[in-house]
Amino acid sequence: MALRLTHTELEDAAELVAEIEHLKQQRNAVILAHNYQYGEIQDIADFVGDSLGLSQAAARTDADVIVFCGVHFMAETAAILCPDKTVLLPDLKAGCSLADTITGEQLRAWKAEHPGAVVVSYVNTTAEVKAESDYCCTSGNALRVIEAIPAEHEILFLPDMFLGSYLRQITGRPLHIWAGECHVHAGIKPEMVKAMHQAYPDADFMVHPECGCVSSYMHFLARGCVSDKNTHILSTEGMIQHARQSQASQFVVATEIGVLHRMRQANPEKEFMPISDATVCRYMKMTTLDKVHHALQTMQHPVTVPVDVAERARGAIERMIAL
Repeated sequence: MALRLTHTELEDAAELVAEIEHLKQQRNAVILAHNYQYGEIQDIADFVGDSLGLSQAAARTDADVIVFCGVHFMAETAAILCPDKTVLLPDLKAGCSLADTITGEQLRAWKAEHPGAVVVSYVNTTAEVKAESDYCCTSGNALRVIEAIPAEHEILFLPDMFLGSYLRQITGRPLHIWAGECHVHAGIKPEMVKAMHQAYPDADFMVHPECGCVSSYMHFLARGCVSDKNTHILSTEGMIQHARQSQASQFVVATEIGVLHRMRQANPEKEFMPISDATVCRYMKMTTLDKVHHALQTMQHPVTVPVDVAERARGAIERMIAL
């Protein structure tokens, strides 16, 4: 349980937020925050969303400085789309366990084994990997990307094996899938979903397609071993939309717990429960108000991408945004 802040701590936090707002104006800066960030980071952001939404927001901003409250590959994407802007990452250690599962060299070797294949990279990848890809995608538009590729083309999907398996099952396409995983979503198991179903039988269940439970869950659904009642496999933005539109009063959310902040703010009359209190991304939670303030005050830490890599990666990202 979170401890209640003292009056002094609340005053200190308010002063820090006010100083951040002042520095934003001074720097002509915009703050972008991912759905998995701490609530107080989301509250000071000019835009909060998933990877696709943040890419779109970065591409259209007229600010001189982008403070990216997310992880390193996201700041890279913003730098690729906005080469004339300064992109700051408040903590350079904010990486991604999923992005770390494949390198550009490994992808080049995989492509050599499948000449002519179309490469679809989940956005949780480095700029170098994006530069070797034909398309990027997010969990929100991955299905559209796969369906946009002619059926006769061989597809290499990377790096998330759970999202890849989900796409292979619902499209029937014989995707080649890289064996990568997110440490948070891989920890969400079918037995956790089953236990919460038993505890909250009338709740809506919202499951992210990256989750470790999705592959087996889809298998159980196909065999009729489990009911699909009230179960929705959705991207983070899809979850937020569903929570707003659904008539249910209770929701169990199977993804990183940061997304519950927006859901609770937008739907105060509804109850939102994480599939587990342990579904926390240690990288997303590295960003704090102090670090955002320091980034704006000192213009640290700038994220750049080599021009040749950025030029090759930009095409894959722009195809993602276009879809």
